Amino acid sequence: MNKLAIVLLAAGQGTRMKSKKQKILHEVGGKPMVQHLFDAAVSVADLPPLLVVGPGETGVQALFGSRAEYVTQPERLGTGHAAMMARPILKGRAAQVIVTYGDMPLLQAKTLARLAQTQAETGAAVVMLSVMGETSSSFGRVVRNESGSVAEIVEVAEAKQRPNTAELLAIRELNAGVYCFDGEWLWDNIENLPLRQARSGQEYYLTDMIETAVSQNRLVEAIITDDPDECLGAGTRQELTAVEKAFRRRANGRWLANGVTLVDPDTIFIDPDVMIGQDTIIWPNSYLQGGTTIGEDCVIGPNAIVRDAQIGDGCVIEQAVVERTKLAAETRVWGGRYDHENAAS
Repeated sequence: MNKLAIVLLAAGQGTRMKSKKQKILHEVGGKPMVQHLFDAAVSVADLPPLLVVGPGETGVQALFGSRAEYVTQPERLGTGHAAMMARPILKGRAAQVIVTYGDMPLLQAKTLARLAQTQAETGAAVVMLSVMGETSSSFGRVVRNESGSVAEIVEVAEAKQRPNTAELLAIRELNAGVYCFDGEWLWDNIENLPLRQARSGQEYYLTDMIETAVSQNRLVEAIITDDPDECLGAGTRQELTAVEKAFRRRANGRWLANGVTLVDPDTIFIDPDVMIGQDTIIWPNSYLQGGTTIGEDCVIGPNAIVRDAQIGDGCVIEQAVVERTKLAAETRVWGGRYDHENAAS
């Protein structure tokens, strides 16, 4: 049973988004937020990702269909309660269980794999992801013991009630909300979580699993991510904008490192499934979207939109929309719209 399962908590409505659409279905980088995390999970896990959804919510199931498993959280009683819902489905099926949120689209597959590898090597009850941040952050603080392992996670509200408030809030290592559990230990202990008072009522906190492990003298490890953007979530429209910018920074940085010139990266938008050939130049205010493929030695922009198109080597596209069509090598397009019904030759 040396298998890895990944549970994505996807029951939150995201009321702060003030949207008719569930927050994890809002797009980042041309895809729903949860799609990015789902793809990372599929590439790492041995079982189909298990999504914990709210009652009556169908958007996630419509998105992934039979590629995922689903369980409903009938009441929103906190992250610990949401994870409990996975117990009947996963108990006895996986040696390791990663639990995280569905609104972290920048979390990478290699990080999930690293958490699982560390848990397997150490036998820890929990290996969690942490991030170095600002002391003003609302994230829970990671408190380590003398040996360097995790002693507890202290939420900001709780820290303010302790006599050493200033010391706790000065901790810069923050809980990112990504956990890899020893599967057997998780399911044997999760139903013993205490019910705590929260702003919206009583809830079960998944972070209390850390306290449970420490009280049993089980090891809890924390891995600090070297990419703080991984830990960005989006609960509001403003946070969604920050996540989108971070996604674009990462995507554009990857192309700059692989032989593509981006004249002004802050104004260039490249979706994750786009492919671009060497020595192509992308000018400002250009959008490469969907399943677009750009050949080598092309010049795209300024002010170009290329969507779901195949562009041959040496093409020039300036101030034009090119959509769902194929351009032969050395094609030049200035202005106008070109699609499968109005193809440039």
